[in-house]
Amino acid sequence: MIRFFEKIGIPRVLLLGFLAVAIFMTGDGFELTFLSKFMVDQGFSSSQASLLVTVYGLFAALGGWCAGVLAEMFGARRIMMFGACWWIGIHLLFLGVAIPSGLYSLILGLYALRGIGYPLFIYSFVVLMAQYISPARLASATGFFWTCFSLGIGVFGAYLPSFIMPVFGEYKTFWFALPFSIVGTVMCFFFVPKNKIVKSQGLSRKEQLAELAEGATILVTNRKVLICAIIRIINNLLLYGFPVIMPLYLCTTHNGGINIFKTEEWMRIWGFVFVITLIFNTFWGWFMDRFGWVWPMRWFGCAVLAVGSVAFYYIPQWFGANAIMMIVASVIVGIGTCAFSSLPTIMTLYAGGKQGAALSAYNLAAGLTTFAGPGIATILLPVVGYEGVCWTYAGLYVLAFVLTLFIRPQQPGFDAKGRRIKGAKVAFAESSESSEPTDSASVHVQLPEVTVAAEMVATAN
Repeated sequence: MIRFFEKIGIPRVLLLGFLAVAIFMTGDGFELTFLSKFMVDQGFSSSQASLLVTVYGLFAALGGWCAGVLAEMFGARRIMMFGACWWIGIHLLFLGVAIPSGLYSLILGLYALRGIGYPLFIYSFVVLMAQYISPARLASATGFFWTCFSLGIGVFGAYLPSFIMPVFGEYKTFWFALPFSIVGTVMCFFFVPKNKIVKSQGLSRKEQLAELAEGATILVTNRKVLICAIIRIINNLLLYGFPVIMPLYLCTTHNGGINIFKTEEWMRIWGFVFVITLIFNTFWGWFMDRFGWVWPMRWFGCAVLAVGSVAFYYIPQWFGANAIMMIVASVIVGIGTCAFSSLPTIMTLYAGGKQGAALSAYNLAAGLTTFAGPGIATILLPVVGYEGVCWTYAGLYVLAFVLTLFIRPQQPGFDAKGRRIKGAKVAFAESSESSEPTDSASVHVQLPEVTVAAEMVATAN
């Protein structure tokens, strides 16, 4: 088994680190599919429930933006341990103090602060991957990283609570996240290696801050990178917005909900989204390498997700409590979510020599989607209801569709119009990428003046 992983480019020294990511993210994803319903059951409004996840996403975006730079400067394992201990400590306060108090401000503040922890843990590990794995194998390793991430937060993080919650109740289910997070942290301490290079050596504090800021300033100075970042934010709106509104719509009568599924049934339906991403993350990377970077994103990403946005609302209206049809909607969302895998590579190409800044900008956009998805629900749900929120998501995917018309990267092996040149040979990495559930760069291409290895990018899922 170890030989198999080494064959696809994953060194033995990092193997248990990948497992630590999967285990830690299982704990982090435990409450994702039922937190909003739990809050409403405690007497809070749907807007307060969605605001909780919105602010959490904003802090996660901050953590994701900082993680890579901090890991390079001060050591990945050190930042991973800090992020994990931060997450565990705040989670204990959230469960032991904030929720029993019933004070919304305390619940909101502690949950938001917890959001900083997991990006520091998982995205710091990406720095080690870039240092320990050769560029020719980096894409394969990146795909495996996102598989571990999806298995944790999306598959085990959704399915395990769906069996635990009916027995122990929602509040006690929150506590079951701790063993997974603690085990992941212990594995990090004992089995994750130190950096080969610590970048802070030789840099002044001013230079360190400039390195961190460049990932945001490039969005102002480079219009193409900005367009790609906006598309990236829109990419995962459903992935973070639907876990907020759909438990309320499908499992309660609050705000016009139809209450036709049990919470655990909804959790299992949503888990199919992540199961599908395990397959299509790799497929879309392979497909785009061979048939074009942009048009699959436009039609199979933006257009398909526009359909998926409204399908989740109307399928229960048309078919009632039909779990099979809801799973079909989940499959649609899973397929579409993965069809943006070329974005990091495109952003890197448009950034010219500022590849690190482009990837930092991508990470920032990936984090902001965890803020924007529930944020839209927070603002619009009391005004337009579930149907209006779903149509808003669909409209934003149409906007992303239009924005793809303004990005025309020169893909190796293709002409200026995006048509494959007959007989052209392009050097690709041995395997393609994977994403948060939708999100990483994977293409390794040889350009005339620069070799682009879209190293490791993350979503601050």
